[in-house]
Amino acid sequence: MESFHLLIRKNGSLTVFTTLLSEKNIFHRSLTISLPFYKKKRTGYENIDSPKYGNLIHYLTSGKDRSDRSKLFEEDNAGYQYKFPAHKTKTKLLKNWIPLMNPKKSSWHQKIHPRLPLQIDMQKNNWASVTSVLHQTMPVEQAFYLEKWKQRMILNLGKEGFEEYVKSTFQKGKNFHAAMEALLLTKGNFIKEQKEDTSISNYIMSVKHVLQNITGVRALESAVQHEALYYQGLVDCIADYCGTLCVIDWKTSEKPKPFLQNTYDNPLQIAAYIGAINHDSNYDFQVNCGLLVVAYKDGSPAHSHFMNFELCSQYWNKWLLRLEEFKEKGKNNTV
Repeated sequence: MESFHLLIRKNGSLTVFTTLLSEKNIFHRSLTISLPFYKKKRTGYENIDSPKYGNLIHYLTSGKDRSDRSKLFEEDNAGYQYKFPAHKTKTKLLKNWIPLMNPKKSSWHQKIHPRLPLQIDMQKNNWASVTSVLHQTMPVEQAFYLEKWKQRMILNLGKEGFEEYVKSTFQKGKNFHAAMEALLLTKGNFIKEQKEDTSISNYIMSVKHVLQNITGVRALESAVQHEALYYQGLVDCIADYCGTLCVIDWKTSEKPKPFLQNTYDNPLQIAAYIGAINHDSNYDFQVNCGLLVVAYKDGSPAHSHFMNFELCSQYWNKWLLRLEEFKEKGKNNTV
């Protein structure tokens, strides 16, 4: 038999306990003791889900309007962790509901598409853009993470370096969308010049398997507007994906996004575009499905997130809430 001494600190004093232990009952003969008088200081930004943090900057990368149609930033690879301060969110109720589909628009033209894809220019008016609505109604938590990311990037790159990073990423996003437009035009036997850009070649490689399933392109980089709710946007593509007409949105990422929930507000953006198309007199057809394609910088196969009508309807209701919040803020600012 061996004696085992255990020291326990209680109320500022140490108490010694001596216990006889049998070798048969001993599984571990070493102890790790954490003393209360030594405690590692915790920062205010610990235990945050870093993949979630990295995805938050999609707010600055999903612009499709003429003013901010290309990506402003890409995702951050660093594993910095932040902890968002406690914040209570209130349950919001939708005041005015408008259906995703337009009962006044005939679906007779559903199987007919023009020889050339529609490419409607954005109208000059005071209507809100989809990306502006989403950005200005960004949840407080996500705005917090985004600001922390920006501060850290400036700390690492300097102000001028950060501005150069933004400029470079903006141009890369613009080139990627232009390349996708050219590829889809070429696939439809339409001729359009395309210059090779090595900075986006991996992104193109990433989406090749998706392009094989896209046919019947009806619109490319075309403006859409909801004539009842007074908002507008620029849709990447409207085409058949595996035989189903969809609004298709292209995104780029350095990190895998295998699930739709990893894409945050991108599904709301697609739902907003679908609703706008269905209530836009420039389009004589309706859409009830969406496809979000995430292309990767390393060239790995893109993730394709198909959104059926039920899923689009759910995100449509969420979009309507954000749109009401946006308009409410505008009223308050004018008072």
